[in-house]
Amino acid sequence: MLWQDSCKMSARTAQIRFVSSHFEVYEPCDDSFALVDALLADRINLLEHRPTVCMEIGCGSGYVITSLALMLGQEAHGAYYLATDINPHAVRVTRETLEAHGVHAEVITTDIASGLERRLAGLVDVIVVNPPYVPTPEEEVGCDGITSAWAGGENGRSIIDKILPVADNLLSDRGWMYMVTLTANNPSEICLQMREKGYAARIVVQRSTEEESLHIIKFWRDFDSQVEANEMVTTNRAAPTRIVESMLSQFPRLPFWKYGNDSCN
Repeated sequence: MLWQDSCKMSARTAQIRFVSSHFEVYEPCDDSFALVDALLADRINLLEHRPTVCMEIGCGSGYVITSLALMLGQEAHGAYYLATDINPHAVRVTRETLEAHGVHAEVITTDIASGLERRLAGLVDVIVVNPPYVPTPEEEVGCDGITSAWAGGENGRSIIDKILPVADNLLSDRGWMYMVTLTANNPSEICLQMREKGYAARIVVQRSTEEESLHIIKFWRDFDSQVEANEMVTTNRAAPTRIVESMLSQFPRLPFWKYGNDSCN
């Protein structure tokens, strides 16, 4: 029974052996698997959400957007999938990964969503993003090739802080965003920034490796959060950070597991 469940879950994610690669493109790793596991953990909610437009910012190998399209499948009939990456090699590799799995997404070479914001403003129901979150010297941010996949500048926040307002513009009134963050990124501060824009947040998956502690945070529009955040800022500017940190510590956390993508042929 457990083997059958594992096979079913595996069929809902991209198969590693069919994921295309290039030496200048970030390959699926712990953060990619954690993000896909977060989507799988929330799959029933995603299906009930009935998204019409799903978007990945920074698609890399295409593992995540392909997995999202597979796990929603025909049950999300009519959903439109879109992926962007600043690395043209990643765009080509993502297209190959999608084709190898028999699913389709529009894949565009652009910086975050440059050139798409007017077209997609307020229309995206689901955004997934595994941003460049590794703390690096600022001069590495935006470099060509694979460096663009991880170089996050000071505290790993340079690209994340650019993505947040873009995501706010793109997300529909019922929009959700799933984002990978590192402890060094100060996720409580990220949650506060989004809270001030009117978003609630929840940790869907948390995982610690030998090198890093990852949080996959789900954000969704919540007017009450915006009102509460504005009131807190008015009364005590120091309070919001403490409150959000407390909120993060109490989020329900689902255990991390990595499906054996190649175990069910």
